[in-house]
Amino acid sequence: MHLRITLLTGSLYFIHGLVMAQAIDNMASFRMVNADRYVRLHYENDYFTSTDYYYTQGINLEIVNPAYRRFPLSRLLYKPKKSIHQYGISIEHNGYTPTSISNNDILYGDRPFAAALLLKTFSSSSNTERHRRITSSLSLGVIGPAAGGREMQTTIHRWIKDDAPLGWQHQIKNDVIVNYETAIEATFLQAGRHLIVNGLVGARAGTLNTRLSSGVTLFLGKLNSAVTSVFSRKTNGSLANASKSSIFFYAQPMVNAIVYDATLQGGWFNRTSPYTIPAGEIERLTFQGNYGLVLQHRSLYLEYSQSILTREFKTGLGHRWGGVRLGVKW
Repeated sequence: MHLRITLLTGSLYFIHGLVMAQAIDNMASFRMVNADRYVRLHYENDYFTSTDYYYTQGINLEIVNPAYRRFPLSRLLYKPKKSIHQYGISIEHNGYTPTSISNNDILYGDRPFAAALLLKTFSSSSNTERHRRITSSLSLGVIGPAAGGREMQTTIHRWIKDDAPLGWQHQIKNDVIVNYETAIEATFLQAGRHLIVNGLVGARAGTLNTRLSSGVTLFLGKLNSAVTSVFSRKTNGSLANASKSSIFFYAQPMVNAIVYDATLQGGWFNRTSPYTIPAGEIERLTFQGNYGLVLQHRSLYLEYSQSILTREFKTGLGHRWGGVRLGVKW
């Protein structure tokens, strides 16, 4: 088993909605923080689920601050009126490997090696009267060797005295990433003060991936004020009304409709990658389930999560991974 650490440098449906299906989703409603200034680190790895292939690791460092509303790229984000806005910037890196990193040859019928490095500007707009939240983001970056996945994984394997990973020379070649996404979420059902079910709609498109997804989000427990102020029909508050502590469980089942995925099919512009998954082999519908536990106490944010995903291509396997998140607000 290998612990892989790669480069860190970046109208509502009733029971089903569209929600962004991606590796690290820092804008998910269950990750809302009741502050307009905070910093948070997201780390995902299939090590947490005793697997060691496909989406093997993701890192995201985000900073939220009102000053970022003046960031040039923030002007391209959708920000509705009569809402409470949060603005942020993040750097994200994701790494993907086939089922084995001990073979120097191309593993045909398996997942290609791929790494992506992103700079993302994002916003969240919460309407406490209509109990809805709209998010949008613009991601710019690179997929391929320029993301540094091979070098970092090799270095870390040397540090932990593990075998050097083989096969990275066959990874998806360098290409430009430009991706835009937006989503809307609103309360579908509420039972008491401790159970809320939301529906979502959204879309993401660009050179990294284009997809739609269908799902719902369930919150259960002592919810934080960021969640209740927006989605609870029994209270009307603001993000500034912070409770001292909260702990709740969430679950989010989704059905994904896949149009394009550069980590499988290669870059949008550069078609010289030595190995990719043909379009006819891509599974156009997949199921993903996310669930986890969130703890917030005063200025501290902690989360542990796990995710499952059905096979993404016809000769592939299902996959599981876990994640931890640590944040501080001020």
